[in-house]
Amino acid sequence: MTLSTMSSTRRPGVPRPRRLDQASGLRAAMHPTPPARRQVQVIAVSSGKGGVGKSNIVANLAVASARQGQNVMVMDADLALGNIDILLGLTPQYTIEDVFAGQRRLEEVLVTGPEGIQLLPATSGGQAFKQLTHEQQLRLQTAFLELPTPPDLLLIDCAAGISANVLYFSLVAHETVVLVSPDPTSLTDAYALIKILSTRYHLRTFRLLVNKVKHTKEGKEVFRKLSLVTDRFLSVSLDYMGCIPSDEYVTMAVVQQRAVCELYPRAPASRALTLLASMLHDWRDTQAWQGGFQLFGPSALAATRTVTEG
Repeated sequence: MTLSTMSSTRRPGVPRPRRLDQASGLRAAMHPTPPARRQVQVIAVSSGKGGVGKSNIVANLAVASARQGQNVMVMDADLALGNIDILLGLTPQYTIEDVFAGQRRLEEVLVTGPEGIQLLPATSGGQAFKQLTHEQQLRLQTAFLELPTPPDLLLIDCAAGISANVLYFSLVAHETVVLVSPDPTSLTDAYALIKILSTRYHLRTFRLLVNKVKHTKEGKEVFRKLSLVTDRFLSVSLDYMGCIPSDEYVTMAVVQQRAVCELYPRAPASRALTLLASMLHDWRDTQAWQGGFQLFGPSALAATRTVTEG
């Protein structure tokens, strides 16, 4: 089976807009002289369509990044139907619902997974959180700000589709990764997600990752097809991250509720994911951050109030 080649290719002539840090205003309002906080890389992984393997990719990126020395946290942002804990064989005592209810601090809810990653588990069947209110967004932001030890990397596993929660978490991350498969319906739904984020909320830069490919050429062809449409109809920069091969070892790991990167580190998918984790780390060197969590701040709240209210 051919190992996919991980590369970052941005179309020439399309500049990458710099995203402003959205934490400074909130920190200044809450604390006139706030202490310096560790810079946290926040990456949201979204997909227009379910079934493309998004949660599995996020879980394995977290494990691979932790193996490379990163302090990694994963937020299961499918707040109504969370499943990363199941994928990793974890049994959380509490969930994000307890944070929203004010019954637990965020650090009390976190569960330690393989390679020391920290998971913020979601509820299963939590209908009340299918669309976060402005107050719930603020409570979540405050909970993250109160973490005694922020991570190096926060991976947000968004729900599939274009719900208000998906838009919210995509907007407040440093980077938005859109995961697709060669399935034509996956491309159609991914385009719909990119379209609404770019036209309604002015997000201009997206990273495309193709999963479940037969060979590297297939991944590049999927990118070509989607970029042709975005070039014609949208004003966005669509960057090709690479592809993850279809791999029977992934299925074997899922059955055992383990990360394939942990259980079968030499599998084709594991090797591709390890290269991708290195790429995520390299992104840190190209970001001009002012510090703090991109997830927080008045600018983010203003944007997400619009998302919440439509």
